[in-house]
Amino acid sequence: MHQLGKMSLFAHVVEAGSISAAADRLGVSKSVVSQHLKTLEQELGVVLVKRTTRRQSLTEPGKRFYEACKALNQIAIDAWDDVQAQQGEPEGQVHITAPHALVDTLLAPAISKLIQCYPKVVVKLTCDDKHLDLMAHNIDIAIRIGASKDSTLRQQRLGTFCDVLCGHPRFLNEELTQVPYIANAWEGVQVRHQFMTQSGEKVQLTPQVSCITNAFHSTVSLIRAGAGIGLVPDFYLNNDLSDVIRLMPHTSLPENSVYLLTPFSKHTPMAVQVCMDALSTGIRERLPKPINQIV
Repeated sequence: MHQLGKMSLFAHVVEAGSISAAADRLGVSKSVVSQHLKTLEQELGVVLVKRTTRRQSLTEPGKRFYEACKALNQIAIDAWDDVQAQQGEPEGQVHITAPHALVDTLLAPAISKLIQCYPKVVVKLTCDDKHLDLMAHNIDIAIRIGASKDSTLRQQRLGTFCDVLCGHPRFLNEELTQVPYIANAWEGVQVRHQFMTQSGEKVQLTPQVSCITNAFHSTVSLIRAGAGIGLVPDFYLNNDLSDVIRLMPHTSLPENSVYLLTPFSKHTPMAVQVCMDALSTGIRERLPKPINQIV
């Protein structure tokens, strides 16, 4: 890597017209520039510059070498300008992942605003209920239910919600343990939920699982079709679910926390940062209990 610095310095010497002028331009002493040039010629084994007390001129090898050094400096300038230009207006692709249950109500409105505000930002949204490895899948932002144990990730707690038991109105007066239960994949086959009444009394529910789905929208569709009862996030009830009612309305399940995670601990790209800001603001606005806590 030290050769690159010497090459850049050589181009400055040529363009400045003298070692003294190059030293003034670079803000270093004349002796430093002279020594670097001498070392460069020794390493190359050729004379690059013919110097007299009044002027300097390039040798043939020096002319060819200067063209390469000039191009190198231009690449560096272009790269620097490109990065600084990107800091002026966010642009580029940002990869976001989230579980299906959070997309419709929480993420979609936030992403819609984001796209309107930053038209040069391209959002790649991966809906997956699995906790994907952010580094392995080149993911910039993850929205998850529950904190991550990975200490290398920066985490922000956005708020909490509760799952509520829902079903078709015809199940309102039924014995719920005898009603078919539509389970999300994370619940498994043997489902047992502990509800809490407003007075602090614990109520156990062990339903009969009749169907297990690996997609949240399938669970909701089956519940709406009257196939059975199941859990739906409380914020999701704000959607058009007029054909679904809440069962056991005077009880509640434990709260779930929503987190925003990113592998960037510092020097976060501007496009990623504006996405993080938009998501955290938009999601908190729609959660029943918003929180802004850096973990």
